[in-house]
Amino acid sequence: MRVGVVTFPGSLDDRDAARAVRVAGGEAVPLWHADPSLHDVDAVILPGGFSYGDYLRCGAIARFAPVMDSIVLAAHDGLPVLGICNGFQVLCEAHLLPGALIRNDSRRFVCRDQLLAVENTGTRWTAHYRQGQEILIPIKNGEGGYVADKRTLDELEASGRVVVRYAGGNPNGSYRDIAGISNEAGNVVGLMPHPEHAVEALTGPGTDGLGFFASLLGVAA
Repeated sequence: MRVGVVTFPGSLDDRDAARAVRVAGGEAVPLWHADPSLHDVDAVILPGGFSYGDYLRCGAIARFAPVMDSIVLAAHDGLPVLGICNGFQVLCEAHLLPGALIRNDSRRFVCRDQLLAVENTGTRWTAHYRQGQEILIPIKNGEGGYVADKRTLDELEASGRVVVRYAGGNPNGSYRDIAGISNEAGNVVGLMPHPEHAVEALTGPGTDGLGFFASLLGVAA
């Protein structure tokens, strides 16, 4: 499977995301923000980082990159899309996912290994996990607080679209401890933690993040 990894000016986890794809057995295809072509990829990852320096709002400028027009159209047609950290922010700015990410309630950048509870295993990116499984994934964000109005939050809960939730403490003030969500179809997922940093025991807190990429590829993790 060919998985496109987008690079925006300021992206810093694009290489890590590409490496995670390769560790899972896929082919990582670099996608440039100014190129509208998706080069016939089977899925897309929007990586973490500080696209366009996080000017205006996180993800607000990246949302208008030429490649995003193609990604939005393809996502509506069912293309699997994963947004990690800044990529989650971009997905919200592009209205592929509801809500927004705001500054951490501590007003501090948080970088640590974080326990998550998997709540939705029916997406293209989480089928490898078990319902209720707890996984350890690194987080590193300054504007990671997920917010939405009560109606949106209730709809996410009722439809099972909360994909992962913070366990063992909320690191950034996200409403209802939400760490990641999906669209209605389950092909688009955004989360603030970084599964690409937990795919090999040598370089991460374990391999709990590999399931996101193995789920897409349909391989054992």
